[in-house]
Amino acid sequence: MTSARKPASRRMLADHVYQELLASLMDGRLPAGAPVNIHGIARRLDVSSTPVREALARLEATCMVTREALKGYRVAPLFSAEELGRLMDARRVIEPANAELACARTGEELCGQLEHAVQDLADAPRGPSFTEFQAYWEADERFHRLIAERAGNPFLLSAYTALGGHVQRFRYFGAHGVTDADLAIAEHADILAAFTAGDAEQARGRMDAHIANVKCRVMAEGASRAAEPNLVGA
Repeated sequence: MTSARKPASRRMLADHVYQELLASLMDGRLPAGAPVNIHGIARRLDVSSTPVREALARLEATCMVTREALKGYRVAPLFSAEELGRLMDARRVIEPANAELACARTGEELCGQLEHAVQDLADAPRGPSFTEFQAYWEADERFHRLIAERAGNPFLLSAYTALGGHVQRFRYFGAHGVTDADLAIAEHADILAAFTAGDAEQARGRMDAHIANVKCRVMAEGASRAAEPNLVGA
């Protein structure tokens, strides 16, 4: 007699749906402005509508989708370079403070976790599809989230999470691949060195410089892509 398959937990289902929808958004299979059919997605993924709604709520919090009363969800437009620049300005308010606080409370465990994230960045593929650059994105986000969590300030952590800065930045890499990996890895390594040295002031400064550099690269990419003909989402 075969045992019945243990049903997946609600959280596991919502996480699965979130990953599937995120990949579709990143790759443009759900294009900007397209309506999101909750029941259609539920049928395609063989789940109920509940985990789909939960996943969409998470995506709405990072401005990947928008919701209109009586109309449901739509895919949000791609951020412009200017909007991404303002997003980076907001990150510069939050993340250097996180770095300073976290470095003051750091230890061997956190430094090891950060070092692992930097190595994962270096090892990850950087191709144009989300499947190809997902591991890079996850390592990048993990590095910053580890710092935000170690800072010990739940309000700063909530603000960091609400910005959705990484998902919006990486959405910009769709169809192009990660364009600034070597520079970003070097900047993450510099932040790690400050944590290893236990220099909180230096950690703050290097985090600020990293995000400022990302903003400069975003603005340069935006200007370059705006000049390209027939650019989707431009």
